[in-house]
Amino acid sequence: MSRARRAYKPGERLRVWSIRLVLWVVIVMALLPLVYVVTASFSPTQTFFSPSVIPQHPTLDNYRAVFQSGFMRWVWNSTEVAVVVSAAQLVMTSTAAYAFSRLRFIGRKYGLMTLLLLQMFPNSMAIAAIYAVLARLGILDRLWVYALLLIGGSAFNIWLMKGYFDTIPRELDESAYVDGAGHFQIFWRIVLPLARPMLAVVFFLTIIGMYSEYILAGTVLQSPDNYTLGLGMFTLISGQFAQNWGIFAAGSLMAAVPLSVAFAILNPMMARGLTAGATKG
Repeated sequence: MSRARRAYKPGERLRVWSIRLVLWVVIVMALLPLVYVVTASFSPTQTFFSPSVIPQHPTLDNYRAVFQSGFMRWVWNSTEVAVVVSAAQLVMTSTAAYAFSRLRFIGRKYGLMTLLLLQMFPNSMAIAAIYAVLARLGILDRLWVYALLLIGGSAFNIWLMKGYFDTIPRELDESAYVDGAGHFQIFWRIVLPLARPMLAVVFFLTIIGMYSEYILAGTVLQSPDNYTLGLGMFTLISGQFAQNWGIFAAGSLMAAVPLSVAFAILNPMMARGLTAGATKG
């Protein structure tokens, strides 16, 4: 069955094709670095750039070397920290967002704005103070300490979830009040089930942030057995006499697989959460 072509208005066809051209250019620019990473992962040499996009003598030696470098241990450490921190932040974020959305208290109007302003200062500004305190207490090089430092709730996630909570009709709260429900019951049985898309968004964004965190990990963690994925991968290219770009590229591709699969599964729910949370706030 032939598809009827849409009749464009004068000048509209040029605008549509211009947008398509820009989108294709952006897609190519985004995929070009990935092509070089894939090429380097199968290249027998340890150089990142090669004269040919397709390696002349492709090999899997880089992937074998990844498993021998402690990669799985780094992945496990990162996964453990990311899941624990994401779950803890989800609890803190959802409860704080409910308070800002539904409760009335002194400081509510400017409280969230103050948190957002404080978060504009990067964590790297406090690295020296964090290291000094942990060294004095003698609790450096511990994963639970590193996770505890990251658990502090994200003000951006609180603001994002509050916008979603504001879209949930307050009539549901009033009906629950009539039936004798309190704030905790309303939050647990009404608000949270309706906010599952936004919970998925916050959880996934937090996991991505924890996987890519490096500065604090490099300050707190010191032994290879406690390295996270980002810190362990850096050791592959920080040698004085050798930089294993091929192994680094192979590890990067393998590290991206779990997050890509999770994103593909959660993408429909995350899309609903982001669009709904953007309608009111």
